[in-house]
Amino acid sequence: MIDNIELIGLLAAILTTTAFIPQVYKVIKTKSVKGLSLTTYLIFTTGVLFWLIYGLLKSSISMIIGNGITFLLAFSILYYILKNRNSK
Repeated sequence: MIDNIELIGLLAAILTTTAFIPQVYKVIKTKSVKGLSLTTYLIFTTGVLFWLIYGLLKSSISMIIGNGITFLLAFSILYYILKNRNSK
């Protein structure tokens, strides 16, 4: 059974994770990463990975789901930034 605190975590995870979907969609659709910072996405993706590891260690389903999906979304943007950078 999920307690009220974990429910708040799940709501936060849903909101923060879905916030990335429009950016990923735009990057994939346009194949453009103009204006996106490599440094920002490197730091952010690394931070999200550590939050995911923390969630795994704490057995927090909201942290695992939210940060797992956010990591994949942020990593896909990072991939396109690096791919675009290397193709110049």
